[in-house]
Amino acid sequence: MEENNSRVLSLLGGLAIGIVGLQVFRKVLPWIYANVVGPKVFGSSVNLAKMGEWAVVTGSTDGIGKAYAKELARRGLKLVLISRSLDKLNGVAKEISDKYNVEVRVIDVDFTGGAEIYEKINNQIKGMDIGVLVNNVGISYSHPEYFLDCYKADPQFLRNIVSANIHSVTHMTALVLPTMVAKGRGVIINLSSTAGVIPNPLLSVYSSTKAFVNKFSDDLQTEYKDQGILIQSVQPGFVATNMSKIRKATIFAPSPETYVRSALSTLGIAGQTAGYLPHALLQLVIHLTEAVFGEQFARNVVLKNILGTRKRALRRLTKEQ
Repeated sequence: MEENNSRVLSLLGGLAIGIVGLQVFRKVLPWIYANVVGPKVFGSSVNLAKMGEWAVVTGSTDGIGKAYAKELARRGLKLVLISRSLDKLNGVAKEISDKYNVEVRVIDVDFTGGAEIYEKINNQIKGMDIGVLVNNVGISYSHPEYFLDCYKADPQFLRNIVSANIHSVTHMTALVLPTMVAKGRGVIINLSSTAGVIPNPLLSVYSSTKAFVNKFSDDLQTEYKDQGILIQSVQPGFVATNMSKIRKATIFAPSPETYVRSALSTLGIAGQTAGYLPHALLQLVIHLTEAVFGEQFARNVVLKNILGTRKRALRRLTKEQ
């Protein structure tokens, strides 16, 4: 009897190890192609300059948006830059046009506004041969915080974050997609976040809006792939930008220029991508932790880390006051 029990336990143990191994294999193999073999060995085969004359970039005066604008101009596309500050827009437009000798137009709108801002944008881009749209504009928390504390502090902030992170993506896509469909080609790059694909407590509204971007991009690609449209959701981790408050670039928090060059190398290879190998590794580690140790364990690990970030931020705010 004891020998039979031992055999059963051994079989169950082997089965458990096999299931865990299968889960790891299913996650790691596609990851290797999407983040290493595809971008590094083959590279993107998408010729953005052949998609159309113009590229539209939202949130284009700083950080990742500005880096996308510069890289697209370097590849020969004319630009429409859309952001809130007209002074900043004019400065970036001059910088890019002087360096890359391309035409750059600007549209100043606040994406926390209503439907009227899209009427303004539509009036100014009507008739353009738009081949690329980069939906980059977005709002995040000033620091990690509990949902109710966010709401009590500023109910308008929660409305603004949904407007900037969700409405901008859906409405801008609706404005440019008809032209792309009519000519049978076009690229839409939607900036999501690693926060949208891993547990992210204390940034719940931000991470939820970014999860929407992933789902919207994925399903929209299924709808329009056969019509020649390429839609990609990009999920950066920390990048050295004003939004992240990281001033010095590192291997894990690259400059916007480094990040964008890396992300563009995945275009046509991965529909959803971290865009940058160290960020992809972070996602993989958390997903493997969920697969091996359970989702709740992974959530608790992330929560502990974010609580530490919140504590440091509140301490800094107290000193500033």
